[in-house]
Amino acid sequence: MSETKKVVRVEKYNGVTTVFLNRPEKRNAMSPALHEQMDQTLLELEGDPDTKIVIIRGEGGNFSAGQDLKEFFRGLEDNPAEAKRMQEIANRWRWERLYNYDKPTISMVEGYCVGGAFMQLLATDFAIAADTAQFSLSEVNWGILPGALVAKVVVDNVLFRHALYYSCLGDAFDGKEAARVGFINYSVPAEKLEDEVAKLADKLMKKSPAVLRATKQAVRQVRTMDFNQAYDYLHAKNMAIRVNDPEESYRTGLSQFIDKKSYKPVQGPFTLGTLLTDQTAK
Repeated sequence: MSETKKVVRVEKYNGVTTVFLNRPEKRNAMSPALHEQMDQTLLELEGDPDTKIVIIRGEGGNFSAGQDLKEFFRGLEDNPAEAKRMQEIANRWRWERLYNYDKPTISMVEGYCVGGAFMQLLATDFAIAADTAQFSLSEVNWGILPGALVAKVVVDNVLFRHALYYSCLGDAFDGKEAARVGFINYSVPAEKLEDEVAKLADKLMKKSPAVLRATKQAVRQVRTMDFNQAYDYLHAKNMAIRVNDPEESYRTGLSQFIDKKSYKPVQGPFTLGTLLTDQTAK
């Protein structure tokens, strides 16, 4: 492997962990070393009690320019066993791991978001971009189709005609257009991006972790179910929350609303860490 330096950087602050793709000189194009380090980093953070929210972003003003064509493609052409291993690692962290992550995840997009970077973009739970960010499914322009799972996750997340248009043309589009067609939640002026992501992370931190985890998993899973399957799954999922929820969110939230009248669900969540107080009040 040609890279031995640390190409992933982690910052932790008040429960929010930011993971940086750290190859700014390559616009954070993804090399084999980066894939391995991202996979290991996300694995460790999922079990880290000090990490409540994970933000994915790129160092130096770019989210990611996609796969490093020289290192990931040409560099592995003559080593099919290693190429297969790296493809498995690259797909694992960008999809299986992030898509099923136990903790809320946010993509923070500025600069370039190209090709293979759409996998981690669409695997995270939320995505906010700068208005000036540049998105492109550019594979068609250099001779391949949107591979790995890119074509699949794109067509699953936006209207079919949008997916076909941008996949077949490879045209770049900005953050406002990415929000309009559904690749991200919304875009903001570049100078406000960090503040907007911090606000979203703060709002998520105030929710019950058990209920938030179950909710995001449920919404993802029911997408591929029929109505009967979804009904059974959601009933079982709702019951499962109550078995292993240290906050006892259902009872606590109900008590704060009905008995204490201390909050309104349409305006925000119940106050965490108050279970014993609620029980004493009954």
